[in-house]
Amino acid sequence: MRLVFAGTPAVAVPSLRLLADSPHEIVGVVTRPDAPLGRKRVLTASPVAAAAEELGLPVIKAARLDAAATAAITALEPDLGVIVAYGGLVREPLLSAPRLGWINLHFSLLPAWRGAAPVQHSIIAGDEEHGAAVFQLVPELDAGAVFAELRRPVDRHATAGDTLDRLAVEGAELLTAVVDALADGTAVAQPQRGEPSFAPKLSLDDGRLDWRQPAGRLLDRYRGVTPEPGAWGMLDGARVKILEARRVEPAEGATALAPGELAPERRRLLVGTGDAPIELVRVQPAGRSAMAAADWGRGLAAGASFEV
Repeated sequence: MRLVFAGTPAVAVPSLRLLADSPHEIVGVVTRPDAPLGRKRVLTASPVAAAAEELGLPVIKAARLDAAATAAITALEPDLGVIVAYGGLVREPLLSAPRLGWINLHFSLLPAWRGAAPVQHSIIAGDEEHGAAVFQLVPELDAGAVFAELRRPVDRHATAGDTLDRLAVEGAELLTAVVDALADGTAVAQPQRGEPSFAPKLSLDDGRLDWRQPAGRLLDRYRGVTPEPGAWGMLDGARVKILEARRVEPAEGATALAPGELAPERRRLLVGTGDAPIELVRVQPAGRSAMAAADWGRGLAAGASFEV
């Protein structure tokens, strides 16, 4: 089949590469325009654009799928549109332009967590299970019938970034199998069942840790917002990024601490929560480089505490 692939971030690259290695022909890759990155704000191609160039695939860069993008995609006469984290909505008439419409690889068990940040919200919510689904794109957000899904238990040690990296690879195989099934006419989609939940894009404020919460809930939020938008706390009016944190097991021993209270020890730095302390492993204080939390803790004033 003739495919148009739409995607932007690194999690879409495994799908692009696997489809490029399949019997199907990718006639165009749609991605968002180059964006300024780093302190010097250098214009940089998206990971999908870079991969497409490496694969020798034609690229359409579009901030949104407007009339111009629709015309360019329609001119390619695709049989199927495939979208993985493009970052924009597909509306009519583009939605119906490919002969078989569009399918979407989404990193949740639909109808749970429709929206831009499904893995992050699933982890923050403390879900026991998550996964990925390939569904038919329809005008309503992430509401189309599902062709296939994969289910995985939540890894309580994995961040959202770790989880997305894994699901991106496994999801690419799921997506390619659905494309193959659509090509040979054996694909069957089932309507979504149950009440939907929603996963809007996270903001910087979503990364602020509430030290009054129990340790388990607080660590769920830390993992859900890592690496983006990032976990943080306020100390003496300045933001401290929490790059790595972990649960303190009962056998390790820990003094009871008030929420937000910091307790430097020789080889670790503990912070109090709503119940048991947790350990901060790596931090980045405002205006400084990332460092071991224990090293940072040795320079703290006695009685230092995060704001709650």
